[in-house]
Amino acid sequence: MDQVGAAFRDECARLEQVLRDLDPADLDRPTPCPPWAVRDLLAHVRTGAGRLVGMLAAPAPERAEVDAAGYFGAAKFAPEVDRDRIDGARREARELPGVPEVAEGFARAWRAADAAVAAAPPGRLVRTRHGDAMALTEFLRTRVVEVGVHGLDLADALDRRPWLTPTAAAVVADLLTGGSVPDGLGWDALTLVRKATGRVPLTDAERAVLDRTGFRWLSFGG
Repeated sequence: MDQVGAAFRDECARLEQVLRDLDPADLDRPTPCPPWAVRDLLAHVRTGAGRLVGMLAAPAPERAEVDAAGYFGAAKFAPEVDRDRIDGARREARELPGVPEVAEGFARAWRAADAAVAAAPPGRLVRTRHGDAMALTEFLRTRVVEVGVHGLDLADALDRRPWLTPTAAAVVADLLTGGSVPDGLGWDALTLVRKATGRVPLTDAERAVLDRTGFRWLSFGG
């Protein structure tokens, strides 16, 4: 929990810092997650970062049924779930029209979630909005993925260098790969995350290494 909790705090604090420095026009920039503008993607990230507050206020399930890798199954990306996710973020974005409101809204959400996690007993289980019963640590791992990977999308939309923090990069890379990658790729953690999530395309040489070794990483929705 310590490593995952630190990654969540580091990545959220870094994004909060970025948000406080935005220009109003930045909120309407297009993102690599169409049809969302920056404000819509930030509403989605805010909701995801703060989701544990309600989950930890609810009764705990009796036993865990999925881990973080299992959470990112195909059902989370079904067309009807996607439509609800897209429309919900756009509705929520309209409630926070300006940069100060967006920054404060995100700060409140992630800090409340962090406090709720800190107050939870060891071994706490939670149930997601999709019905998955999970260990708290495993669900928190998915939150690091959400904030970290969408941070790459936001950096792209804002024409900034990626700000993925080392702690978050390590957690995301470990989840995507199971802890190891084939020799010969020479990737750092940031490159691995960008390549594995399709944010940067594979080269022919990289694809050849992966094909030769039979290596497969976690595919969201696959």
